[in-house]
Amino acid sequence: MSEYASYLQWIDSQHETMCRLVSEWGGINSGSNNILGLNRMAQAIRPLLAEMGETRQLDLPPRRIIDDRGQERETPLGPALHAAWRGAGAKLRIFLGIHFDTVYEADHPFQKVEKIDAATLRGPGVTDAKGGLVVLLTALSAVRRSPWADRLSLEVLLNPDEELGSAGSAELLAECGRRNDIGLVFEPALPDGDFVSNRKGSSNLTVVVRGRAAHVGRDYAAGRNAIHALAQFVVDAASIPDALPGVVVNIGNIQGGGPINVVPDLAICRLNLRAQTEGEQSEARQMIEHLVEKMSRRDGIVASLHITSQCPPKPLDGVTLALLEAASACAQELGLKKIGWQPSGGVSDGNRLAAVGLATLDTLGACGGNIHSSDEFIRLDSLVERARLAALLLMKLASGEVTIPSKERV
Repeated sequence: MSEYASYLQWIDSQHETMCRLVSEWGGINSGSNNILGLNRMAQAIRPLLAEMGETRQLDLPPRRIIDDRGQERETPLGPALHAAWRGAGAKLRIFLGIHFDTVYEADHPFQKVEKIDAATLRGPGVTDAKGGLVVLLTALSAVRRSPWADRLSLEVLLNPDEELGSAGSAELLAECGRRNDIGLVFEPALPDGDFVSNRKGSSNLTVVVRGRAAHVGRDYAAGRNAIHALAQFVVDAASIPDALPGVVVNIGNIQGGGPINVVPDLAICRLNLRAQTEGEQSEARQMIEHLVEKMSRRDGIVASLHITSQCPPKPLDGVTLALLEAASACAQELGLKKIGWQPSGGVSDGNRLAAVGLATLDTLGACGGNIHSSDEFIRLDSLVERARLAALLLMKLASGEVTIPSKERV
């Protein structure tokens, strides 16, 4: 590793800067629907990204949602950032990406970044994924300082909508996936530092049920209760895993009704479906479609199904396994604990990249825990550790010391 050592030592010198950036960026609310905050975050990132190469800010198409009245409408998304650089002797094309939105919106009570102790920082999005963003930028800067940079073509996409399912950036991700050879995504590592091997697919669905309003006392029989109909759907949908044990159906949000002396004529259910294989994902969706059709056969009830986002599963194939093994070997060479890999029910943009045939390692980000909660924290020493790991892997890929077999493209 001696030939790479000086470039890795530069990363060691960046520890305080990396910690400061995570703290500062964690203090910028960039909830997925906070457009002003996402723009602030993009402006904070852009000067550092611009050091890597030609940088552009990209407007994303609006996201289609079902509102509280059961109507489809469009809502805006924040901007994406894209940078690209090609070395004079580049033979390997590598994509690097991570999101900068968080699940903590502007009105969420968890807004403060604070040190728990000398080694731990608690704050919104510090691990998922502002720590990963800092790791990406630092590793990339180290590689750009090295003589192997000329052998790489590097492309970076930072998106503002991953926590919403990446609907606006999905096509950009697919394009990046098709024109690169390897993908590195800086989602948080698992709590013990392990990588994720394979991921389930995810579908976000909304069911809208319309009935008929009526006065409960005077004309109850004339009404058609949308909540009653939806309640039966919820029970039936929750039993889908009995037939498909690998599937998760989470009834995440239910809306409906008003004054209790009125038969409710509108009820809405928002649910998330997760499956290990595309076959299971498709079969589970078909079962939900059947349940929605069954509701619509009830007198006076009209039900509709809306698929607001879909992401395919990310299987573990031989090429991805080779990439995991190479990264694990780099970790051992750096004196880190042995890094393994485990499956996850979580979804990342790595799913979308893998779907177009890009061999992708998608948990190169920081180590921490309690993500998506008001106790999210980051282990600060992991910033240097993971940046060194990513930089060493990139330099070894560039030098040809590490090779990854080609993968069939879509």
